[in-house]
Amino acid sequence: MGVADGSKFPDRWGTNENVAWRIKVPGRGWSSPIVWGDRVFVTTVVSEGEVEAPKKGLYFGGERKTAPQSTHRWLVLCYSLKDGKELWRQEAHRGTPPNQLHVKNTYASETPVADGERVYAYFGNIGLFCFDHDGKRLWSTNWPPVKTRYGWGSAGSPVVHGDRLFLVNDNEDKSFAVALEAKTGGQLWSVERDEPSNWATPYVWQNEKRTELVVPGRKKVRSYDLDGRVLWEFGGMSTIVIPTPFSKFGLLYVCSGYVGDKTRPVFAIKPGASGDITLGAGETNSQFIAWYQPTAAPYNPSPLLYGDQFYVLFDFGFLSSHDARTGKVIYDKQRVQTETTSFTASPWAANGKIYALSEDGDTFVFAAGPEYRLLHKNSLDEMCMATPAIAGDRLLIRTLSKLYCIASSR
Repeated sequence: MGVADGSKFPDRWGTNENVAWRIKVPGRGWSSPIVWGDRVFVTTVVSEGEVEAPKKGLYFGGERKTAPQSTHRWLVLCYSLKDGKELWRQEAHRGTPPNQLHVKNTYASETPVADGERVYAYFGNIGLFCFDHDGKRLWSTNWPPVKTRYGWGSAGSPVVHGDRLFLVNDNEDKSFAVALEAKTGGQLWSVERDEPSNWATPYVWQNEKRTELVVPGRKKVRSYDLDGRVLWEFGGMSTIVIPTPFSKFGLLYVCSGYVGDKTRPVFAIKPGASGDITLGAGETNSQFIAWYQPTAAPYNPSPLLYGDQFYVLFDFGFLSSHDARTGKVIYDKQRVQTETTSFTASPWAANGKIYALSEDGDTFVFAAGPEYRLLHKNSLDEMCMATPAIAGDRLLIRTLSKLYCIASSR
């Protein structure tokens, strides 16, 4: 959910201000950096051929008809959190890509996940690769390559919970959700999903009644028990679903806001549901749906819950806020700045401030609370789409070619 109260990372930075270290990351990838202990893990893909530059913003025509023919190397990198020194790199795979991509996507857009023993890197049609924290390859697994909508590629990340790893692959051929043994990669279960291509990451919801795996979809949002059985489901999402669900106040927040749709809903779900809980026409709540807003959701960024407020950062550069418990509007869409600005990374919060990183590499800093108030802007002067990672008093921001560690220089 991106909240780090008590962290002492600075609220002002630039390319040469409050930068503890800055390194060049090879290749291309929009996966977020992750941190475990004193180690930073990053995935990327290096091409031996020319790579088309990404184009910022939302637009039509970004799909490409063919996959590159050049050799690519899928890499997992490990850096020291202290000074950015590269500790190890491992090549997960080498070859030509089995599928094409949208020009804004990369072959390393899925964020890796780690536990105390292992790091798990998923690369769409290439496979899932497991390493220990010292870079030793432990296991890998893969499924047959699949087509995605318009050849846009994949992006949904895996999640780890206890001794299990969960992964969802919604595509145009045969969608599925799967649970694996984290230690060995052995398959525990797999279920087919009646869903077309989608790019949302699942969420493990530990509530007062049970633990469940919540998986957004274009047709339906479904919750599975940890053995793969459907607990409940509902329809009413937009035609592309990207934001990751999250929970607080005993509620689960699920949303989808494809900009081309009239329906861009936010749902707040109560624990304990079963069966189909789809709202009827004109309904805004029910026994298991605490509140519903039909047009309040973002397209790419996941919302942020901070204090009692549910903040939504819209791709076209607006910020809004709702009461997290009731859905009541606190302030409606406020334009971040006058010139065109696009956002893909999810916002985060710390110490009474909200942070929003634009595709231009500018982080807008807002005062949290019932009134919209922009405080200032921090610029890194390079395209950004990955959500930053917070590690103690440090902030890790990935740009198109670099990884910045932001920390107070005082």
